[in-house]
Amino acid sequence: MATRDPYSVLGVSRSASADDIKKAYRKLAKLHHPDLKPGDAANEERFKEISAAYTLLSDTEKRARYDRGEIDPSGQERHAGFGTRGRTSRGKAYSGTADDSFFGGGDDWFSDLFGGGRRRPGGAGAGAGMGGGSTGGSAGPRVRGSDISYSVTVPFVEAANGSKRRINLSNGKSIDVAIPPGTENETKLRLKGQGLPGMGGMPNGDAIVEVHVESHPFFTRQDSDIHVEVPITLNEAVLGATVNVPTISGKVAVKVPPGANTGSVLRLRGKGVVNQATKQPGDQYVKLKVVLPDPPDAELVKFVEQWSKTRSYDVRKKAGLE
Repeated sequence: MATRDPYSVLGVSRSASADDIKKAYRKLAKLHHPDLKPGDAANEERFKEISAAYTLLSDTEKRARYDRGEIDPSGQERHAGFGTRGRTSRGKAYSGTADDSFFGGGDDWFSDLFGGGRRRPGGAGAGAGMGGGSTGGSAGPRVRGSDISYSVTVPFVEAANGSKRRINLSNGKSIDVAIPPGTENETKLRLKGQGLPGMGGMPNGDAIVEVHVESHPFFTRQDSDIHVEVPITLNEAVLGATVNVPTISGKVAVKVPPGANTGSVLRLRGKGVVNQATKQPGDQYVKLKVVLPDPPDAELVKFVEQWSKTRSYDVRKKAGLE
């Protein structure tokens, strides 16, 4: 059976975008995957046709060459038709007669098309190269299985500490994916051999899992370090205190020194996320924020009124704002 136009196979127009081609392929692949219809030879051939079409059109260079008519739907170089004088892709003149000038030598048409060895119609070479089996080759296409993309969403803390997520593969199987500690947003994990099956003895494709990390209500991440802003009371800031501070591994007790101010930063060593390159944890930085009572406390207001009559300090001048 002649190889059909890959655009027709996938049901897309010639102006289809790469994304449209990918969507069409995934939709058809899910319908015709051999694992869904075991023993259905016609469906298996249809799946091979779909995969071959996608392999050609997903390759930007091959697609352009096909659109220009330089290669045929199977990806083979096109040659001038029989009965017409012209030149092969290697520049050798030929005629429309089946003599050695056409079929013989290292530049013959069958060698170009099927990859080496003399294959003359009616001869032993033709039988071996085109289905006789003595060469051990295959008349069908040899194509590596296509990769399939998946995505999972993971909470911030689980991505920082490591986790697992179960995904359903296109063949109906489920698999647990390990999310390594310290995984960053949009990290892509490759699962070898979990993509679509190859053809002609070629290996399966891979599953590419893109991890989307959810934002957190108060943690932010910079490289391997965690940053968090922690509010403290006026008396904790003035007198000092021990307060509980959240980390990605649970709460820890942290000492606030007397006279702490808004913007003061405390460093918690080793409380960040694991660096994938060094396998060492980063740190957590705690930025303090002094918060007054809400609603205002009447006694505190009265005290400050009296205190400010004899004491004052210029914070804006020190900051260079005056």
